[in-house]
Amino acid sequence: MNDHFATAMRRALEQTRAGDPHGATSVLQAALSGQAPDAAPCCGPCAEAAEKTAHRGATGPRSGLGLGGGLDLSSLPGLGGGLGLGLGRQAGMPGATAARAPVPEGATVETRQHSGAEGSRSYRLFVPSERQTPLQGVVLMLHGCTQGVEDFAVGTRMDVAAEAAGFVVAYPEQTGRHNAQSCWNWFRPEDQARTGGEAALLADLGQALAEEFSCEGRVFAAGLSAGGAMAAILGESHPDVFRATGVHSGLPAGAARDVVSAFAAMRGEGSSGRAATGPVIVFHGSADRTVAPANGSAIVGGHGIERTESGNGRTWTRLVTDDGSELWRVEGAGHAWFGGDPAGSYADPKGPDASTEMLRFFAERVQA
Repeated sequence: MNDHFATAMRRALEQTRAGDPHGATSVLQAALSGQAPDAAPCCGPCAEAAEKTAHRGATGPRSGLGLGGGLDLSSLPGLGGGLGLGLGRQAGMPGATAARAPVPEGATVETRQHSGAEGSRSYRLFVPSERQTPLQGVVLMLHGCTQGVEDFAVGTRMDVAAEAAGFVVAYPEQTGRHNAQSCWNWFRPEDQARTGGEAALLADLGQALAEEFSCEGRVFAAGLSAGGAMAAILGESHPDVFRATGVHSGLPAGAARDVVSAFAAMRGEGSSGRAATGPVIVFHGSADRTVAPANGSAIVGGHGIERTESGNGRTWTRLVTDDGSELWRVEGAGHAWFGGDPAGSYADPKGPDASTEMLRFFAERVQA
C-alpha cells in the first residue's frame, strides 16, 4: 500500500470517528482515483455530490457498483456499518431498478431458498422451456455490489441467452445482512476457502441444482465485479464442481486477503492474484476506473492467438489461449456488462454480447 493511500485510510478513519462519514467516503474515493490526500474533495455537501456523481452511469467515473463501492469496511475500527465508497442500493439509484426481466414463452422463473451447512441464501431460478435435447448445464450468476438478482437478470439479458442455449440459471442473492453493500465477500479469507464460507455455500447450491436437473459435471459460475471476483474464486476452490467460469470486470482469486489489499488490487497495485487453473472466459473494459483492467489480464494466463474484432459500437481484442481460455479486452468500455440492457444497472448496450459468449464458452466445455 503506497503512502498516499495509507494516509487516506487514516484520514477516513479520523473523519468517521468525528461523525463525518460523507467526508470519509470522499477521501477514499479520491484515493482510489489516484488523487493525493491533499487533493481529496471537500467534506459535507460536496462529498454528497461526489457520491451522487459516482452513481450517474455504468461507464462514468467511479460507478457505485465498484468493489470499493461495495466493500464492507466493518473490519476497520470506527468504520462499522459498511461505509464503503457508494451509497448502496437506494431508490432512484442504479441497482434499484423496477424493471423485470422478460420471461421467454414456456420458460419459468421462481424464487427459492437454499440452506446448507455454510448458511442460506435466496435465489432467482430461471428454467428454459422444454426441449427435445438435454439441458446444457447450470450457471450460477453472481451479481455485483448494490445490485439485486432481478436487476442483474435485466441488465445481463442472461435469461434470453439461456433460453436459446438451453441452460438453467440461478441468481443467488447477497443481501445487506451479509455485506453492507450487498457484495460477495471475495476479499475475506474465510469466504475464499473450500469449506465454511460463501464459496462453499455457492458450490453446495451448484451441486444441488446439478442433481435436480441431471446436470452433474456441467455446473458453471459467472459474475460481474464482486460477483466476478467470487466466480474466479469458485473456479479455484471447487474445480470439482465448476467446469468453467466467466469473469466480467472482476479480479483473480487471491487478489486480496483483507479490505486494504482489496483496495490495492482494485487499483492494479500489489499482488495481482493467481491466474485461473481451469477454463475461464474474461471480459474487461479498457476504461474501467473501478477495477483496473490489469486484473482481467491477470486471470488469464498463458499465450495464444489474439485477434482484433469490432461490432455493436465497440472494438475489442480477443485472446484465445493455448488451453482454450479467453480474454476479451473491450476498447473504451467501463465497469458494466457488455451487450446488456440499460434498463438494468451497470449494463452497457454496446460491444460484444457477454452473456451469449459466456454460454457459448460453457457449451464448448460440455462438448469437449
